[in-house]
Amino acid sequence: MLKKIFHPTLTIAIILVYVVIIAGSVVRMTGSGMGCPDWPKCFGYIIPPTESSQLNWKPEHSYKKGQVIILEEELRVVVEDFTSANAYNPNNWIGYSKHNYAKFNPVHTWVEYINRLASVVFGIPILLLVVCSFSFWRIDKRILLLSLATLFSVIFEAWLGKIVVDTNLMPVKITLHVLFVFFIVAFLLWLRLITRPLPFVAKSKQVTNLGYLAVVLTLVQVVIGTQVRQYIDVQMETNNYSNGEVWLVEPPIIFYIHRSFSILIVLVNFGWIWLAKKQTSHMFLMNWIAIIVVLEALSGIILYYLDFPFLSQPLHLLLASILFSVQFFCLLRLVHKK
Repeated sequence: MLKKIFHPTLTIAIILVYVVIIAGSVVRMTGSGMGCPDWPKCFGYIIPPTESSQLNWKPEHSYKKGQVIILEEELRVVVEDFTSANAYNPNNWIGYSKHNYAKFNPVHTWVEYINRLASVVFGIPILLLVVCSFSFWRIDKRILLLSLATLFSVIFEAWLGKIVVDTNLMPVKITLHVLFVFFIVAFLLWLRLITRPLPFVAKSKQVTNLGYLAVVLTLVQVVIGTQVRQYIDVQMETNNYSNGEVWLVEPPIIFYIHRSFSILIVLVNFGWIWLAKKQTSHMFLMNWIAIIVVLEALSGIILYYLDFPFLSQPLHLLLASILFSVQFFCLLRLVHKK
């Protein structure tokens, strides 16, 4: 029974990881990273508030431990369950110690909350994968080990999400948070290849080495892209998330590195595809790499020249994650034993 549901569960997990990537990129696009200033709850609620009045102090109101209000532009947290009197009593509250961000925007709050919900839903098939993988222990121990690695990676990614909020969107933490999702994708694809092997691929050391290079360059480009994204975040906030035409009027040097690096990625990937067609077999999936590389380049051009149209930023990151996925899966096939 467990073996029968393993593959459908794995398919669901692979689909949901891209949903999580999209949700996370929408959070960044809308500047909603601090929409919930605490973690794992949101303003101390399991279901977040919808209007600012819910975060005001109220007389003769029942408060629960951990609930949050905004008072004098600061977050105040309930120490223990109590019912307020007619006057505010500071002894019932403590200041929030993680950061000093104390703003409420219902759109930002619910965008971030939906992102967290997507992550929770994604965790369900991951847990089920681990349970199911025990039935494969005698057949192939790698299945259980990879399932456990995926689960621990998801837990670590959730912890990174907490750190990102606690540090008020510290750039280094955001970069790690984005990058680590790609490792989760890699583990899931590795499981897919082990449990549903495809026809054997003829080996070529040159093609394999070029594949390693293509995958590494994509990850490096993603890291550079997060640095550009951090500059854009500042510009968006400065311009109140409008006037996209001025966000890159005077771009930093990292933007030019990111743009020039894309040329190298195009050359390496097309070289990899060309060499693979000459020296390997059963690698038709590599044709998709060419398509995705072109689409990714086009999305970057659209971002810059059309002033960041709606949803173009999530699409750009989604295409990068799909490109990495196809590259990594092709590379796995090249190094996978018969």
